[in-house]
Amino acid sequence: MQKIELMAPAGNFESLQAALDHGADSVYFGVEQLNMRARASMNFTLEDLQEISRRCHANNVKTYLALNTIVYDHDLSIVKTLITKAKEAQISAIIAMDQAVIMAAREAGMEVHISTQINITNIETVKFYALFADTMVLSRELSLRQVKKITEQIEKEKIKGPSGRLVEIEIFGHGALCMAISGKCYMSLHSQNASANRGACKQNCRKKYTVIDQETGFEMELDNEYIMSPKDLCTIDFLDQVADTGIKVLKIEGRGRAPEYVAHVVKCYREAIDSLYNGTYHQSKVKIWMQDLEKVYNRGFWSGYYLGQKLGEWSKGSGSHATQKKVYLGKGIHYYPKPEIGEFKIEAYDLAIGDTLLITGPTTGAKEMVLEEMLVNDRRLESATKGDSVTIKLPFRIRPSDKLYKMVDHKVEK
Repeated sequence: MQKIELMAPAGNFESLQAALDHGADSVYFGVEQLNMRARASMNFTLEDLQEISRRCHANNVKTYLALNTIVYDHDLSIVKTLITKAKEAQISAIIAMDQAVIMAAREAGMEVHISTQINITNIETVKFYALFADTMVLSRELSLRQVKKITEQIEKEKIKGPSGRLVEIEIFGHGALCMAISGKCYMSLHSQNASANRGACKQNCRKKYTVIDQETGFEMELDNEYIMSPKDLCTIDFLDQVADTGIKVLKIEGRGRAPEYVAHVVKCYREAIDSLYNGTYHQSKVKIWMQDLEKVYNRGFWSGYYLGQKLGEWSKGSGSHATQKKVYLGKGIHYYPKPEIGEFKIEAYDLAIGDTLLITGPTTGAKEMVLEEMLVNDRRLESATKGDSVTIKLPFRIRPSDKLYKMVDHKVEK
């Protein structure tokens, strides 16, 4: 059986490196605009494409450029420029939903992947888009049984994309879900003139609302549930059933999330996928992976629609349910390669032996470690505080752009 491709989000170089370090098979990312995270700070520039490609090719990791918003006439020149630059940088494929983008990518000789916004729910639609694309993301609202039927029909009818290979099916495996059908939502446009379908969602659905009877003025608060904000999708506890559907790509959502999120989630799913194929996947491991996934940003977890459930697993709050949070300590100063020692300037809070450290940076990615020893202002001490210079034994290089955090337990209501 072909091993599932693990696809990771990359919102910046920290997250990109975290994905590469923890075993992603492919990464997807946006460049400046015309992607579904256009308003996020987590986007690359045209000038970054060559470096993204270089890093990923060095790690044998595929690269997918998301151009998956609706497109207006005034966007067409930008679309062609982005696709041209992507081809020059040897980006693996374009993720698209607008027919203009699909056509422009095909004309440029770029591989096309169909975005979930197209809302593919049946085999005949797969046949249609097979004229243009080699990989398709199915609608998020399908059950695993429906997904399996589609992959079986692809095999049975030998449905091939432009490459001549059988069409590959991709599904979402982990991360935020939206109340709207496969992401097509107009709430943000209606309330704040910011189109979610242009990557400018204001996330109205993540807020708490009060219902008002317009005849009497009676107000009713909705029983502590954010009724338009679903919990995050998690499939790691039934990944064996996911693999049985015949999908080829499992996508992790989260281009707007922090690099430690990418590191933890990619690491867990990498281990889970590998365990499926070496016969060691077991619920005892699932329990450990779930505990690790809970440490980073999440709104609580559920299985989405995959197991035949109706939408109804709502988050209990507006923010994260992560069991850990990061606290900023300071920044990197210098790395001494021979003794493998990193120097940091503590700018906030305290640091002590036994703390779990997180170091992030555009080249470093997101690396965690437990602090076993350190020098504080050239003296071996048990703790450090604001203003201190700290040196730590590190098996990896740090840079002045790197940031130092400590991870602390965070109590959340579930």
